[in-house]
Amino acid sequence: MSSAIKILPHYTYEEYRLWEGSWELIEGIPYAMSPSPVPLHQNVAGNVFSLLKDGLKNSSCNCKPYLPIDYLIADDTILQPDVLVVCKPISKKFLDFPPALVVEILSPSTAMKDRNNKFHIYQAQKIPYYLIIDADKQEIEIYKLNSEGNYIPEKTDPALPYTFIFDGDCSAELTLSNIWE
Repeated sequence: MSSAIKILPHYTYEEYRLWEGSWELIEGIPYAMSPSPVPLHQNVAGNVFSLLKDGLKNSSCNCKPYLPIDYLIADDTILQPDVLVVCKPISKKFLDFPPALVVEILSPSTAMKDRNNKFHIYQAQKIPYYLIIDADKQEIEIYKLNSEGNYIPEKTDPALPYTFIFDGDCSAELTLSNIWE
């Protein structure tokens, strides 16, 4: 009895950029970003973006929040975080260096990927902060990169201000529980 060998496709950025719709590519394997996020997801993403924008407005740095943009990690890995903070100018049609913060808002179709694949990718990229938000449960997890390059969960009360420090002299103080409003 023989078993069939399964050959998985392996795509790159050149192919990815020609696709219609919204996709992510992890180690050459495509992941459809559909169906579109539900209204609760979009509302929370907008609120996180607004909090970050307001928090960074009072800071004297160049950091800016963005809604999903292509983050090209490798030729075969392109992610689209729900919200991210970037502290250097983006000169291309995509981000090709690690942001200062990424936010993923869980949905049933992405939770496993956000908690596992993306967690390890973001950690390997040495992104200082990774926020995982469960909008249905109204839970926020903050992971901060430690000196050994590992994410450590930050124990914090979302009702109290939390200060994110970017690039040493840039900071944003946010009361994360405000994203549920």
